[in-house]
Amino acid sequence: MPDASDFTIDTLGPCTIPSPVGTDEFVPDDERILHDVCLDRVSDQLARGAEPPSFERGGPRKTIYFDPTKTKAAIVSCGGLCPGINDVIRSLVMCLHYRYGVRNILGIRYGYQGLIPRYGHAVMELTPAKVERIHEEGGSFLSSSRGQQDIGEMVDALERMNCSIFFCIGGDGTLRGAHAIAEEIRARHLKIAVVGLPKTIDNDMCYIEKTFGFETAFTVAVSAIRSAHLEAKGAPNGIGLVKLMGRDSGYLTANAAIALNDANFVLVPEVRFDLDGEKGFLEALRRRMEQRHHAVILAAEGAGQEFFQGDDARDASGNKRLNDIGIYLKERINRYFRDRGDEVNLKYIDPSYIVRATQANASDSIYCTLLGVNAVHAAMAGKTDMVVGKWNNVFTHVPIAAVTSRRNQINPDSTLWQSVIEVTGQPRHMVNG
Repeated sequence: MPDASDFTIDTLGPCTIPSPVGTDEFVPDDERILHDVCLDRVSDQLARGAEPPSFERGGPRKTIYFDPTKTKAAIVSCGGLCPGINDVIRSLVMCLHYRYGVRNILGIRYGYQGLIPRYGHAVMELTPAKVERIHEEGGSFLSSSRGQQDIGEMVDALERMNCSIFFCIGGDGTLRGAHAIAEEIRARHLKIAVVGLPKTIDNDMCYIEKTFGFETAFTVAVSAIRSAHLEAKGAPNGIGLVKLMGRDSGYLTANAAIALNDANFVLVPEVRFDLDGEKGFLEALRRRMEQRHHAVILAAEGAGQEFFQGDDARDASGNKRLNDIGIYLKERINRYFRDRGDEVNLKYIDPSYIVRATQANASDSIYCTLLGVNAVHAAMAGKTDMVVGKWNNVFTHVPIAAVTSRRNQINPDSTLWQSVIEVTGQPRHMVNG
């Protein structure tokens, strides 16, 4: 259970300017959303005189910190592509321009590289006319990049451009960078708000109910699973093997499996499995083939990494470089049945880049739009070093440090994983020890 102090939001100063937003539904700063909604646990904390952990509620404030006529905002998207990036960019621009009257909005191109002079990436002026239709396309209108950049140089760039607000669209690595930028801004006694928007297909951000793009991603993944199922049933002893994204968390794979109900095995990073042995995955697959003569297997990219002897190499974002579990499983399954003298017809599908680059579906578009609007409300009120999220179906403000403190992972004892076991019929434990 987190401490109540973990969720304190930093602000740049008192809000003294009347908000230009036309609404009577302003949110006071002291309105909170409980972290834990279990009545027994909350009652117990109150009885002990402890304050239950809670999040600051998102939404427009009656007074704001920045004068819209003198405010310049910058927007950046970093890391891998994800459905909904353009929807978020569009929402930020439209809300800044039409609801607050901010006329100076810059797009930082190619991620954090766009703040570093030696790369030579020109900034882009963003207007409603330029972003009006970008939500109809996948990818990132501003383009993106991976890799760490010098924090001092990035803050220098924000100072040179006279930026008041910096919106950072990205996942765990991007937000760690945003936190470092906010700390450097604080050390220099500057008045620049840094607000993050949670982008990751893996849906593994702490204290964020759902990251944008996740729902579209597992919806698109369902198409690949459906194809794998048809391929498996369309050949003697057919096996469809699909590798999906998920470095440390299997939420995408698990949700896609539940959505379609065609998968027979789901392999995720959080649940260890053996390949060989009486209780291992290969024996379980053999039994499935003997009984039904076809099978569909879903593997998250981070599953089974213990089968490799890695060199601890890192990618540009600082993440451990993963071995390809999809190719490895394909080879091991084929070899296992070949050694037994059994014929199988295995088809391997990796839809990762199709999933990443697709256009957001309607549900994600709504979510992205509202994330952008709430990010603008927070930034104009001088909130900083924070991420806009959603908790208990309410938009919230969460400190970046809390969001990046750990990664959400599937609990093998959770209702979600129990549902996976039920829809697949796979053994609960595929380990020999």
